[in-house]
Amino acid sequence: MKILSVRTTERNQFIDITNQIQRCVEEEGLQDGIVCIFVPHTTAGITINEDADPDVTYDVQNTLSRLVPHHGSYRHAEGNSDSHTKSSIIGPSLSVIVENGRLQLGTWQGIYFAEFDGPRSRQCWVKTIPSR
Repeated sequence: MKILSVRTTERNQFIDITNQIQRCVEEEGLQDGIVCIFVPHTTAGITINEDADPDVTYDVQNTLSRLVPHHGSYRHAEGNSDSHTKSSIIGPSLSVIVENGRLQLGTWQGIYFAEFDGPRSRQCWVKTIPSR
C-alpha cells in the first residue's frame, strides 16, 4: 500500500490527484487490475469528475454548500457537522480499472481529493490489485 500526502489550503477544496495515482500505479508495476483509493478521514472524501473545466468542481462545491450549509441546527459540537455530511455524500473510497499500466478514466475524468474541513494535512491510501 502507498500513502499519498495531501495538503489542503482551504476549508472546502477539490484537489486533482490523478497524476499521483497514476504514478502509484507505475511505481507498483501494475499492468492490469484495479487501483483502490481510500481516504481515512471523516471530513474528506474522494471522487471522480470532470478535469477539463475547473468550474465543474466549483459548481459541485457550491451545490454541496447550499445543500449542507456550514452553519445549521447541528448537534455535533465541533462545528464541522456539515463536513461530516458532505464527506458521507461524496464517499471515502473508489476503485479504478488499470489496463496496460494506465488508469482507465473517461476522456474528461479526473480523480479528486475532496476536502470539507481544511486546511489540513491529509492522506490517501492507494492499493493496487493485479488481475489474475
